[in-house]
Amino acid sequence: MAKALSEMTLEELWQLFPIFLVQHKEEWNHWYQEEEKRLLQLLPSKSIKRISHIGSTAISNIWAKNIVDMLLEVSKDLDLQYCKGQLLNAGYLLMSEEKNRMSFNKGYTEAGFAKKVFHLHLRYQGDHDELYFRDYLREHPKVAKKYEVLKLALWQKYEHHRDAYTDAKTDFIKKYTQKAKENYKGRYK
Repeated sequence: MAKALSEMTLEELWQLFPIFLVQHKEEWNHWYQEEEKRLLQLLPSKSIKRISHIGSTAISNIWAKNIVDMLLEVSKDLDLQYCKGQLLNAGYLLMSEEKNRMSFNKGYTEAGFAKKVFHLHLRYQGDHDELYFRDYLREHPKVAKKYEVLKLALWQKYEHHRDAYTDAKTDFIKKYTQKAKENYKGRYK
């Protein structure tokens, strides 16, 4: 019998869910749209301020993990603990929780990745740097290709160490997020 995900060590989880990149798939946009509809049914519509497709699957023509990243921004009057309960009841797993931020995943099973996998970032409205980074890469294909090259190199190095893979991308992401915020001042107000 397979061990429950909650009973696995971080190293066991990294072995079961390695970093792997694939060429861009158009179906990711459809996965996003389907999941967005589910989220709109789960939470009070007046409290949902924006749902966005973020991460590399939202950038055409670059390799990405076969995981659709989503950002859910809610109004400050909505209790994040309420959202957490609704998402857990809908099959999401809580990955991390800190003040005013929660991350969830869906599609992680004891047997490995499901066909459709999602990472959902729950935040209050206005906490959305990922939108700037996404837009900068969409509007600067050469920078997007540099990001792809970096990710492909890191994949080979950190296939079974998700935290190191993520940490090694941080400087690149911060650099271009800052450029985007300067270029797109006020885009998401």
